[in-house]
This record gives sequence, C-alpha cells and structure tokens, in this order.
Amino acid sequence: MHINTSNCLLILLSTFHLSCKMRNFSFAIFLITTITCIALPHFHGRLAMATCTQDGSERWGYVQVRPGAHMFWWHYKSPYRVHDPKKPWPIILWLQGGPGGSGVGIGNFGEVGPLDRNLNPRNFTWLRKADLLFVDNPVGTGYSFVEEEKLLVKTDEEAAKDLTTLLIKLFNRNKSLQRSPLYIVAESYGGKYAVTLGLSALKEIKAGRLKLKLGGIALGNSWMSPVDFVVSWAPLLKDFSRIDNSGLKTSTRLVEDIKEQIANGQMKEATKTWGELEMVIMNSSNYIDFYNIMRDAGSPPVSMTTNELSRKTTVNSYSRNLDSLRVLPGLVEDLKPLMNGVVKEKLKIPKNVNWAEQGDLVFEYFSGDFMTPRINEVDQLLDAGVQVTIYNGQLDLICSTKGAEAWVEKLKWKGLKTFLDMDRTPAYCGDDMETKAFRKSYKNLHFYWILKAGHFVPVDQPCISLDMVGNITRSPAR
Repeated sequence: MHINTSNCLLILLSTFHLSCKMRNFSFAIFLITTITCIALPHFHGRLAMATCTQDGSERWGYVQVRPGAHMFWWHYKSPYRVHDPKKPWPIILWLQGGPGGSGVGIGNFGEVGPLDRNLNPRNFTWLRKADLLFVDNPVGTGYSFVEEEKLLVKTDEEAAKDLTTLLIKLFNRNKSLQRSPLYIVAESYGGKYAVTLGLSALKEIKAGRLKLKLGGIALGNSWMSPVDFVVSWAPLLKDFSRIDNSGLKTSTRLVEDIKEQIANGQMKEATKTWGELEMVIMNSSNYIDFYNIMRDAGSPPVSMTTNELSRKTTVNSYSRNLDSLRVLPGLVEDLKPLMNGVVKEKLKIPKNVNWAEQGDLVFEYFSGDFMTPRINEVDQLLDAGVQVTIYNGQLDLICSTKGAEAWVEKLKWKGLKTFLDMDRTPAYCGDDMETKAFRKSYKNLHFYWILKAGHFVPVDQPCISLDMVGNITRSPAR
C-alpha cells in the first residue's frame, strides 16, 4: 500500500489542532499516537506485519493465517502495569461473539478498552488489570478479511486453527509477550471459540510450536450449549410475565423440533428453527430485548439518551432473525462512523475493507456449527488443569443463567459434585455494600452470577466486572 506521508501528517495535525480547540484531549492523544507511527514501513503489495506507537503502548497489524486470509489484531500495553516477579503481568485475549462480531470494535470501544465510542477514557477499562489483545475473528469479521469468499471458515475448530496461527506468529517472536500468562476471555458465541482455541493452544504448546503460558479461560454469557439456552427462554419469560400460555406452547413446540434436528445431525435446519423461535419470542413478548429481559428491544441502556437509537431500526434488525444484530442494541450502532473513519485512518486499514459490527457472511458460513455444543471441550480443559471461569449476567435471555447452570451440570469433570454442593459467597464493589454478584469456586472451576447485568456484563456492571477480571487473571495491580 502506498502512503502519502506528508498529506497524512497535514490531515492528522489539523484534526489534532481542532480536537484541542474543542478540548477533546483524549481524542487528540488518540490521534497523536498515529502521528508517531506514520513513518513505519508499509510494504508495497502486502500488509505490514505490525505497526506500533512510538512509546510502545500499542501495536497492531495483520497476520496472514492462511494464504489469502488476513486476521487483524490490536494489542494495548497497560499503563497500570505492575512489575512483580512472583505475579507476572497478564494479557487478556478478548474474543467477541456473533459469530461475526468485531472484537476490535465492540469489545474494545464498546466494552472494556481504554477509550469509549466517543474516544473518552473509560474509567473501568480492563487495562487496569491486564494488557489487552483484541482480534477480529474469524476472518471476514471487522477489519479481518479474505481475498476470496471460499476462504471463510465454517466451524469453531477451523476458527481455532486460524487463531492458533495468529498466536504463534505474535508470541513466538516476542519474548516480552511470552513472559505474561495469556487469559482468553470470551463473550457470547466467543465462548465456543475460546474452548476450541484453548485445546488447540495446549496441543501446540506441548509440541513446542507455540511459546506462551495459558493462564486460563473465562466464558462470559457464552453460547456453550445452544439447546440448554433455547429450552430456558419461554419458561423464564413466562415467569416474568412477558409471554402467555400461547407463546409458551408455540415456543415449546419449536424447541422440540430443534432437539430432534440436532439429534438427527440436521444442524443447519436447527439454526433455521432457532431463528423462528426467536421471532416467536419477540412477537409473543412484544419485542423483548434478548440481551436484557428488563427492557424492550430498542430501549437504550441507562447510560444513553432515548433518541440515540430508534425502536424501528432494532425491530427491523430482529426481523432478519438477528443475523445482523449479534450485539446489544445501542451499544455499537454508532461505532460504524468511528471504525470506518478516524480509527481506520489511524490503523491504516486497506481502503476496500469496511468495518461492520457483524459479518453477515461469517454468520451464514457458521450456520452448520452454530447449534453445536462445546461442553466436552470444557471438560477436557478442566481435566488438563486449566482454570475455567464462567460468568453470567442475571438479566440475559439469549445466554440465560438458567441455561448456563444447565450445561454446567452436564459436565463430567470429577470435581463437579463438590462444586455444585458448595454455597455461593456474595461479592461487592464500591462503598454502598450492595450485593453485586455471587461466586463459587472449587479447584479450577469458577462461576460468577452477576446481578443487574444483561448479556454485556462489562457494560452493565463495570465495577464488579473489573474486580472479577483481577481475580481471574491474578493480576498484581493494586
């Protein structure tokens, strides 16, 4: 790619000056880091392997995980890093759901990164506890792209193979990264990526082909056992007075169809019926928000104004069976201008790559694997001694706590009975002493019940989420 450095500098400097006049200093700092990197090489005919800020606080780039398949990553080095020889500073690899949701956009600017969608500092950024590594996974998602459609992946295992290749190319040549334990933290469908990646990474570590230490895996509101979640939807909503007996009856019939289709190996058909079930739930409940059962679809989060998102837009998105809305309504609707504007310019993304919160083709390609459970993979990780944490927002429907508890009870792990028999302990955050969560741990299995939170726990309960991440990563942060 050819870059006119002089023109880029003039544009960035003028925008920086305007940002300072408007007193948006965090935005100005965001831009100035780009200026420090503008002279780094971008090789003609191919993408640069990595670009970094002058102070080394950020690195980003593309990895060609297969010929013609390019995965984008963005690594933030924490300014809160504590040097403790007994507790090495951790790295969190964030995996977004979907399949096809952009971690570089949604997870970063929408949930846990250093800046929010307005490029203002986030008070509860997870950088306070760890370095952050965001990827757009699988290829075809966000800034990641393929040169031919046939290079898109169709299964969790294929996605894990690409992610493992990414880790090999990033960690094997960087001794600084190798010193930090890697924690894979996933959200929604990302949980299925996380456990398949975890097993793939362990195999490559054992073979000496991957040089990193796997610290643990955290599954946040994760789509680990689709059938357990869909079974929970209608009864849960009936108890909350959001559907009546008619809605319950129709939903139950569709759930039975899904069970039969999965049993017969008709996975694409099961995915199609899942979409029909969601529409029945929407219509029967008068458009409940699948990501927070205390709201209607289109209702903005508490932190947003009511005119930031129209109900019509959200309902139209749901009418496409949620294929294009694997993310919280209102959370990322306004990320497109940012991600295709100043962020794209800073990162020097190819001009023909346009960011979207959801890769529709990616979701379509995963339709045969979407309803596949990954409980066995969790068992394998637990048996291998990997620290596994499950956390769930109390108000989520799509990946309900009731469904999460159901699939956990199906684990064959030898410590399960003791875990299930244990009492939970409350967790607090801040000075008000209000119960924010409950937690339970036995050996290497941990579960957090996060109160007053929906599908996107870091958004709804940022304080307790940050504390939880500190516990998960054993962060030496003070």
